[in-house]
Amino acid sequence: MPGMKARLTGVAYALGWSALCRVPEPVAAEVFRFFADIAWRRQGASVRVLEGNLRRVIGPDATGKELRALSRQAMRSYARYWLEVFRLPVMSVDRICAGMRETGHVEEMLGHVAAGRGVVVPLPHMGNWDQAAVWVINRGAKSFTTVMERLEPESVYRRFFAFREGLGMEVLPASGGASPFGMLARRLRDGKLVALPSDRDVAGGGVEVDFFGERALMMGGSAALAIQTGAALMPATIWFDGDGWGVHIYPEIAVPDGGDRWQKAAAMTQEVARRFEEGIREHPADWHMLQRVFVSDLDPQRLATARARVAARQRAAQKNGTGVP
Repeated sequence: MPGMKARLTGVAYALGWSALCRVPEPVAAEVFRFFADIAWRRQGASVRVLEGNLRRVIGPDATGKELRALSRQAMRSYARYWLEVFRLPVMSVDRICAGMRETGHVEEMLGHVAAGRGVVVPLPHMGNWDQAAVWVINRGAKSFTTVMERLEPESVYRRFFAFREGLGMEVLPASGGASPFGMLARRLRDGKLVALPSDRDVAGGGVEVDFFGERALMMGGSAALAIQTGAALMPATIWFDGDGWGVHIYPEIAVPDGGDRWQKAAAMTQEVARRFEEGIREHPADWHMLQRVFVSDLDPQRLATARARVAARQRAAQKNGTGVP
């Protein structure tokens, strides 16, 4: 049965990229909203996790009705992301770029790249970051490197890998080979742009931060890369804006003066979390977080393993100054 499920999943993704490009967009959008509503009504495990995460965003005083309305919007937003993933290969670059509403420090970010200084952009799972990649490449960044975690089945992973490379990204696998950290550092030293989804601990050794009034685990690699390479650390949030999209680039987070590398990276990651809070509060329905991020929701064994890894890296940082979150 697992093998059959994997094959069916692979077929479904293949049909998505081959067939949905031919279906009129309004019709496809209606179909995706329909299935998003079905998933929302069923209240499966992922929807319950989503609602638990959104509860932290809107606060305990929000009613159950308000939470349910928001989670429905979020599921529809998530469905839109998938629809656009399947249709991006046939969308014109002009539409993708013209439809992006820019706010914040976009020119500063592009100015760093133009001057030969690398920029590392941590971002949460919001809006459509594949669309944002096409936008920033054609807006002046010229290159875009990211890391992609392995998906199951392997056929889907390969298709996603090819899809993102087809959009112009350089994609490094998160596992299954050498650590991508060294290659990312090389790209940043060459003055390139690196973007990393960072609002969830994927590797099992994330940095513990305050996030919406609770403790959460986030990836600290963006901050570590900025410290090691001198690249500008400039968080971003993205969202859906009507029929288009929106992006906000936050100002550079400076490296603290005091502390070892670990302490500096942890402090900078906390600042990244603060920027994520701002963006997610403004557009909570576009935060597609269907996985557990808050410490109180995590499996105790996984949490203990993550904390043990963090402690080992802290000791390494204190010993020789090379610890990397």
